[in-house]
Amino acid sequence: MFQLVLLRRMADHQAGLVEDALRELGESRSAMREANRRWQAMVHSPRARGALTRYRSVLGPPQSRDARRIGDLTCEALRWPVPLWPDLRFEVLTAPGGQVWNEWLVRAPGAPGPALRTLADLRPWSCTVDEVARAFPPATPMEGSAPTRWRLAFAAPAGAGGQPRRVVAEFTWGLLQRLPES
Repeated sequence: MFQLVLLRRMADHQAGLVEDALRELGESRSAMREANRRWQAMVHSPRARGALTRYRSVLGPPQSRDARRIGDLTCEALRWPVPLWPDLRFEVLTAPGGQVWNEWLVRAPGAPGPALRTLADLRPWSCTVDEVARAFPPATPMEGSAPTRWRLAFAAPAGAGGQPRRVVAEFTWGLLQRLPES
């Protein structure tokens, strides 16, 4: 069910890739919409559980968990496998006390990430927010158009040897969706 929730938000930018993923999962668009409807009902219920409890109830125990320093704060990163994207993990980052700070797809530990040198290397669903930010510094995080969406402004050459061009990439659940020009 959770993979369908991820796909529902991605369908706005990558309808073709979502259709391919639904076929791979043996699911329909109506099943995707229903999974999203149930997820939204759970999120917005007057008796809604905390976000971390919700993820654990839907995804089960995390495959891995570790401490992560962000500035002066030590957070916990919990990761679950996502069969549709075997080289990625769904990561929930929590602050002390268990509040969810961030929830997105990240590269699985030990899985090789893509070689990102030019804009041509940035194909939808090929890389994550943090991979693009590391490949093209300095990158500026920006607010997205909806929850679970991010934008990242950076400069990169269009092709090998080209002049860097400023772009704003759009991500859903941390996975690259598109590169409209800024």
